[in-house]
Amino acid sequence: MELTPLTDLRESLDGMATGFFKSLPNLVLAIIVLVAILLVARIARAIVSAAMKKAHVREALRTLAQNLIGIAAWIVGVAIALTVLLPSISPADIIAGLGLTSVAIGFAFKDVFENFLAGVIILSREKMRIGDMIECEDVYGRVENILIRETHVRETDGELVIVPNSFLFKNPVSIETDHALKRQELVVGVDYDASMPEARDALKGALEACESVSSEREAEVQCVSFGGSSIDFRLLWWSKSQPADQRGSYDEVAFAVKQALDDAGITIPFPQSTLSFRPEAMPLRLQDSGKSDTDSPESGETKGG
Repeated sequence: MELTPLTDLRESLDGMATGFFKSLPNLVLAIIVLVAILLVARIARAIVSAAMKKAHVREALRTLAQNLIGIAAWIVGVAIALTVLLPSISPADIIAGLGLTSVAIGFAFKDVFENFLAGVIILSREKMRIGDMIECEDVYGRVENILIRETHVRETDGELVIVPNSFLFKNPVSIETDHALKRQELVVGVDYDASMPEARDALKGALEACESVSSEREAEVQCVSFGGSSIDFRLLWWSKSQPADQRGSYDEVAFAVKQALDDAGITIPFPQSTLSFRPEAMPLRLQDSGKSDTDSPESGETKGG
């Protein structure tokens, strides 16, 4: 009786080994089928990518097509491999099983599916391409890669931020490089003694002399306010939208504006304050010397009878 548990365990192990070796051909065939389907999917991805590239389809759509082909290949490959490994399972049983477990999977992987669907939408739309400078909430940087579930953004300090696609889908995204040109602004104050037409002409000439200022869009110089110490002009011009080009253009315009005003003899005043006093003399009160008004001879009154 004491050997019965050991005997049962040995029989169980023998049965498992026999079953494994019996199903080994099906397992090898299932692996071969899965690998073959994945290889076919890789070839299909290469063909589709080359065709779309030849048709000048943007890179985001090519990435989306490659990802969808890869996902479909894994689903079909696993389903076929299961039917080969377990002949008792039919494709209808697999579909039914997926239907029964879809609700549970949906709750368990809600964020994963949300990011997946957001990635599909982001990749399918035209805006926000790889290489664009974007700003979304606290994220600011250049888009390096757009995957099916996440987007890689390289910030200006060199750090890489992995952003879930649902975050970019739900929040407003500012795309700074969506257009080739971007407008810049600079406010300059000139002295009140300066001639306003001469000041405007000098500022306009400074803008036109800068190489970084685009000639495709007109530059503007407008008087915007009479400040406390100066007459303020706003300079508006267009330059390339890349951040490095924006910084370089601003620097060039600032130097050119200062030089143009100096050449025209127009000064940029410091903040000034003007103090004014009333012309009327302020009444002064004499210090009381200890004598009353009645004791003073000017009072016109005397004591006694």
